[in-house]
Amino acid sequence: MADHTHDHGYMDNELIKDRWLKKRTFVRELVGVYGEIYKDLLEQPRVYKNEDIKWKGGPRLFGKKTINPQSSQITQMIESHIDVFAPGAAGQKHGHMNSAVFYILDGKGYDVHDGIRYDWEAGDVCVVGNGCVHQHFNADPNKSARVMVVKAKPLFLFAHLLYQKIVEWPSTEPVPGYEDFKPEE
Repeated sequence: MADHTHDHGYMDNELIKDRWLKKRTFVRELVGVYGEIYKDLLEQPRVYKNEDIKWKGGPRLFGKKTINPQSSQITQMIESHIDVFAPGAAGQKHGHMNSAVFYILDGKGYDVHDGIRYDWEAGDVCVVGNGCVHQHFNADPNKSARVMVVKAKPLFLFAHLLYQKIVEWPSTEPVPGYEDFKPEE
């Protein structure tokens, strides 16, 4: 994984450290007797309640990590999360080897993929291709945008397709007029 500790002017910000610099589990060890492992997987929950997962991040971008190897035993091949962008906010400009599929739950905005703009709105699906440098933008200055992301990142990492790079960190300043913005549950 790339070293993200070089100076970007605000690396001491706890939100940045929590989301991008803390140690995480990308693929769990799978060890044991086959019958026991199989039984354990069959007993895993199939429904994860929204209220049991807390929002992290801010002040412009918040996320809920719904399914990933850290939070669920049911799968290691895919992960999903929900992101909420404050009115008029943008996420980090970044790139990664794995593709990602975004289902737009609420709002309207656009992505820029390798310099090309793609507009989206609630009900659309936006696909980020493998190895693409991209950034997500909420185009509405008055309403938040909410997206669900599904990707095979754990599978890519397991295959040593490790490239993940932040090109431009997200702003740590709140959007003016939305200093107290928090996602709705």
